[in-house]
Amino acid sequence: MAQDVSFNVRNNNGEPVQVGAWRYEGKREGPKVHLQAGVHADEIAGMLVLHLLMQRLQAAEAEGRLKGSVTVVPQANPLGIGQFRQGRILGRYHDATGHNFNRGFDHSAAMERGLTNVQEWQKQLVQLAAPADVMLDLHTDDEALPYLYVHRSFWPRGRELAAAMKMDVAIIWDDGGDGSFEETIIAPWLREGRTGQHMAATLELRGQGDVNDRFAQQDAEGLYTWLCGYGVIDESVPAVDWPVEAMEMGHMETIIAPQSGVLIFEKELGDVVEEGQRFARILRRPGDPSSEVVLVAEQTGRMVTRYRDRLIPQGMGVAKFTGSRVSRNWSGGLLDPN
Repeated sequence: MAQDVSFNVRNNNGEPVQVGAWRYEGKREGPKVHLQAGVHADEIAGMLVLHLLMQRLQAAEAEGRLKGSVTVVPQANPLGIGQFRQGRILGRYHDATGHNFNRGFDHSAAMERGLTNVQEWQKQLVQLAAPADVMLDLHTDDEALPYLYVHRSFWPRGRELAAAMKMDVAIIWDDGGDGSFEETIIAPWLREGRTGQHMAATLELRGQGDVNDRFAQQDAEGLYTWLCGYGVIDESVPAVDWPVEAMEMGHMETIIAPQSGVLIFEKELGDVVEEGQRFARILRRPGDPSSEVVLVAEQTGRMVTRYRDRLIPQGMGVAKFTGSRVSRNWSGGLLDPN
């Protein structure tokens, strides 16, 4: 039976709310694994994936096939999950402070007193994950292909994970600087040169609307297959053969909306768009043809993500593409600094 390792934090009213967490214990000879979803509370797909995976882990534990331990936090953010405004969840930022829920974990983990409720939650989540040898953080994008976000220290070992998850693209990063959860967990491994004994990645499970049984079953099966191959579960499974395009983060090309208006895509996710080829347009004033702006690709590449809503504000990212050279807009840091 899984051990309940849930913990409480304070909501905006100072009342306790629970972060549900469960630990499956094996023979203690395998890796310690931490899996979580929903740090950005409006990114739902991973919650269902882990819900399904927990049933497989329960069976593996009961049958004595679990070699390591697996801690699962299927809905990590009780502060953001209740932030509904006019029928829509706003789970990326803390409503009261504007704090991005997946930024500043490093500061929260280092502080002892004077924590806000967000920082208190961040600190306890880091403490729960810190003993792990493997950490996988499940997120989703607006609309996207499934892709892996992984530090260079874990590549090319991360290819097996991306293949098991049938992810089309792996984005390789070196420097973050904003204290994301992944960055905070791996920081001591990097300082101490222990990355060879560890593994960490952020898994982007398509888009925010891609929550269904078919995708969740596929992703839960992919995680289970990878855990078996990594030596966490004693079960022989065939390796997954899946083409994964490795992409330097600086080569990812983000196209920004030059004006607000109605967004019309002319290309689909996964399409390869040639440099200079049009892929979308923005109509600022319906009824005025002169207000329409055509958007073209900065370089040849595959469309990996795109903006979910079809009315876009000026300055928002319209789409992200793979590329073969450093983007002229690249200035370092995270793929999505906000």
